[in-house]
Amino acid sequence: MIAIVDYGAGNIFSVKNALDYLGMPNKLTEAPAEIEAADEVILPGVGAFPAAMKMLHQKGLVDVLKSQAQKKPLLGICLGMQMLLETGYEFEECAGLGLIPGTVERLDAPGLIIPHMGWNKLEPGVDCPLLQGLPEEAFVYFVHSFAAKCPDANLAAWVEYGGKVPAMVYDGGNVFGAQFHPEKSGEVGLQILRNFGGLV
Repeated sequence: MIAIVDYGAGNIFSVKNALDYLGMPNKLTEAPAEIEAADEVILPGVGAFPAAMKMLHQKGLVDVLKSQAQKKPLLGICLGMQMLLETGYEFEECAGLGLIPGTVERLDAPGLIIPHMGWNKLEPGVDCPLLQGLPEEAFVYFVHSFAAKCPDANLAAWVEYGGKVPAMVYDGGNVFGAQFHPEKSGEVGLQILRNFGGLV
């Protein structure tokens, strides 16, 4: 069973609908005990980094997510991916979960529209099990104004948007993050979710 963390700032229903479509057992929950009992965890998110981190703290989920990431696969989506990193700079400096080294800063794309919104082709980085079985030209859907800055060793995929923009991060173990929305990225996104579900 996949726990979808329902903390008040998530694109939860589109994620749930995609998992239901794939026949992958899942549950929306904010209960630490249910997250601990799950086989895998998805941390979705839309909105601002500091507000979302505040909600995680208020619901007592920060320590739970950190501890469970040592034991089982965890996938952060969009803002959920950004919160996996150490520090965010949206409106103010704010500590993230610190599961992936790096920061989250305003997207620097001179001459291009911010927010970055639309389809972009994934470019490969370090080997990552969630990206297996994708077509050579895999396009995914983005909506974001802030982006990760992380070591190349943690960069599983990137896209070109006024420069090299991290699309997927990976700690080499249990922790994965997708800046794009796999649940809105057609068959490519569904394959990424299938791959995640197949990790356990």
